[in-house]
Amino acid sequence: MSAGSPFPSVVSSEPGGSPPEDPVSIQQAYEQHFEFVWRSLRRLGVPEGMAEDAVQEVFLVAHRRLSEFRGNSSLRTWLFAIAVRIARKTRAAAPLECDHADEEPVESAPDPDESLVMAQARETLHAILSELAESRRIVFILVELEELSAPEVAGMLDCPVNTVYSRLRLARQDFNASVARYRARGRWRCP
Repeated sequence: MSAGSPFPSVVSSEPGGSPPEDPVSIQQAYEQHFEFVWRSLRRLGVPEGMAEDAVQEVFLVAHRRLSEFRGNSSLRTWLFAIAVRIARKTRAAAPLECDHADEEPVESAPDPDESLVMAQARETLHAILSELAESRRIVFILVELEELSAPEVAGMLDCPVNTVYSRLRLARQDFNASVARYRARGRWRCP
């Protein structure tokens, strides 16, 4: 533990493998990566009403497993791997019917119509993402939504870069097919 902090420290490394000079406390990790973990869990299919608890569980697991973190990947990568496992567990425990209408809190909603359109767009995105096979969904989220490179994702998932490209290609095809289905049913509305 670092002096003056009740939270243990974790050594994080950036892509490339060299650890930084100063370790990061779990509190700092929480503050720096909360939004990323929240988005990741929602995109991995965790219902909105269960997302806050899932985020807390991710950071509790991270806190308990600090001794296992060797800094071979970035802290963000390590947290994402934990989030994938927590999302699986949470989805399995989720009720069959999930209401996605109430999404992530919006700090300021200047126009109610715009807020409604954005909430519907998020609901549609989450519904479409939930239709993707998990291995494809993970790659799609990391590359398309989190804007990581294929080599970075390959390092995170410990798989060949060509596998990432293959999953991404298939995920894009599946995503586009789902979008076409939503448009055909009239459930997709563009602002």
